[in-house]
Amino acid sequence: MKSVRLEHVTKSFGKVETINDLNLMIQPGEFFTFLGPSGCGKTTTLRMIAGFYYPTTGKIYFDDANVTGLQPNKRNIGMVFQNYALFPHMTVDENIAFGLKVRKMPTTVIRKKVDRIREIVHLGPYGNRKINELSGGQQQRVALARALVIEPDILLLDEPLSNLDAKLREETRVEIKRIQSELGVTTIYVTHDQTEAMAMSDRIMVMDRGHVQQVGTPQEIYNRPINRFVSNFIGETNLLEATIDEVSSEDLIVTTCDGWTLRGKRENISPLIKLKIGETVYVSIRPESIQQGPGENDLSGIISFVEFTGLSVQYIVNMPSATLKAMILNDGSPLKQIGDEIVLNIPPEGLYFLGE
Repeated sequence: MKSVRLEHVTKSFGKVETINDLNLMIQPGEFFTFLGPSGCGKTTTLRMIAGFYYPTTGKIYFDDANVTGLQPNKRNIGMVFQNYALFPHMTVDENIAFGLKVRKMPTTVIRKKVDRIREIVHLGPYGNRKINELSGGQQQRVALARALVIEPDILLLDEPLSNLDAKLREETRVEIKRIQSELGVTTIYVTHDQTEAMAMSDRIMVMDRGHVQQVGTPQEIYNRPINRFVSNFIGETNLLEATIDEVSSEDLIVTTCDGWTLRGKRENISPLIKLKIGETVYVSIRPESIQQGPGENDLSGIISFVEFTGLSVQYIVNMPSATLKAMILNDGSPLKQIGDEIVLNIPPEGLYFLGE
């Protein structure tokens, strides 16, 4: 297990800067995810760590070793690509053994290592199968086994589940996390899928247009987003524009554009906010934080959409200047209908305040 450290890393392609002054520390054995929309720079960053790209400026360290200019085959990394990059003319075992043969290991050692890793990825009886005889999920596990069998210091995965259907994605992400936890290898994972990132990661780096927006645990990223981009990108949220009316040691009281007065906890404030009376802020409200019926922080509006999922009822509520999405747990009460007025309330701890 090794740490990965990036110091003031930038990357430009011609006049286009893809990564801007990236500073990052990934701990040994950590499952760390780069998350963001297409074109945000996450794959470029991964490829610099792998050695396929070199930084324009800045340095990359594995533990205390400067690997900035080191070739990929000198970094002892395992890489799983989006398209798996398997050899179709080889068997499962031959694909897995490829990196060991390149390293000119003895045949007996190769056999032992291949057998062990095949069992770890749950491909025990498939050693002699051709790649085209495997399902997509099985091919993905072959690619993972090939990356792990060389006992890499760092495992890199570039959107490895994007070619799988929804059910297989869920099953395979559980397997990847199980294997990573069992082996303890430092793992860097690239995805644009928020659910994958939240379910698998120890920590997440959210990126947008080459800039790091926030680094934190899944709980920190979801419950305490640093800005509106992170709040919108991670899960679903409602954002209401408001102005600050009152600030105390415990509370923050704001008024929304529709004239609703809301009281939240001062601890639920982004550090980017200026706590000045009259300052514009944005109130982030997760749909699952909203409750039906009168209470503190009441809001009301007209229902424009109803969806019953069994576990919950999803409502979209139109207010004069905003639309609110609410997820109400199913308690057996009669459903409201489109066109009905509904009163909702948000507990103070369900409000999170963001700056511009």
